[in-house]
Amino acid sequence: MACRGVRGATVAMEDSRPAILEATGALLAEIVSVNGIDVADLAGAVFTATADLTQAYPAEAARQMGWTDTALLCAQEMVVAGSLSHCIRVLLLWETHRPASALVHVYLNGVEVLRPDWAARQPEESERERRNDHEH
Repeated sequence: MACRGVRGATVAMEDSRPAILEATGALLAEIVSVNGIDVADLAGAVFTATADLTQAYPAEAARQMGWTDTALLCAQEMVVAGSLSHCIRVLLLWETHRPASALVHVYLNGVEVLRPDWAARQPEESERERRNDHEH
């Protein structure tokens, strides 16, 4: 097994505790879902948030999801001119047999611009929608 890094990013709709926790929770749920991650195999998670997000720690969303045995760390994202506002990023450290090329990095709510090369490798939402349409 190797420790692999799985990345993700999203934006909170506003600087409020509910918005930060909702955006982070949705991001984590999607990363876990598309990669088939067993949370028990996570060595840790590093979260960053832009300086304009001040009302909650993104890691709190992971704790609310039951990630009680995972090491979590929050930090402030670097301030760079022209960067996205209200942005939350995460790096999950995952013990897995999968090669790095098989990992799916998740970018939600328009932050695909951060890593268009990785965003292109994501499962298409339209494929998920097609599966849901066939079920109805």
